[in-house]
Amino acid sequence: MIEQLAIFFSIEMIYLWLNIGIIPIWFILMFFPHSKVCGIFATSILPILVLGSIYLYLFYYFFISGYNFFDNFNLYLGLYELADLFENEAFLILFWVHFLTINLFCGSWIVRDSQKFYISKFLIFFPLLITYFIGPLGILIYWLIRIFYARKIALLD
Repeated sequence: MIEQLAIFFSIEMIYLWLNIGIIPIWFILMFFPHSKVCGIFATSILPILVLGSIYLYLFYYFFISGYNFFDNFNLYLGLYELADLFENEAFLILFWVHFLTINLFCGSWIVRDSQKFYISKFLIFFPLLITYFIGPLGILIYWLIRIFYARKIALLD
């Protein structure tokens, strides 16, 4: 039974389910940010727990497979070392889960913060879309919109 689960939850299958599973959450964030469904499935801790569990499973899977996690620190040595790491399937899927989780967390924060300042859902659509694809740029665009609604620039908010 466990072997069948391990065969089903291959790295390729996990990658596929991650990409399929994250799209409905972003859809809810972009089109229904003020709904109760968004509060339950998108801005709650639930998706972060699921993605964190997948990350933990992958970490365990690669640990028992003998993956050397200390080689991941080579990414700080230079751009070519980082490129070499991205050729490794284990590093790549761990990075992808990390990337999806951080972007989703930022998108959830944008929705919750926009509700605090009563920012229209139409105004946050574009920053959410950009955050989905290019995380930091979407947060910057949202922050610029937020300045006008909060009527202040606060670096510690």
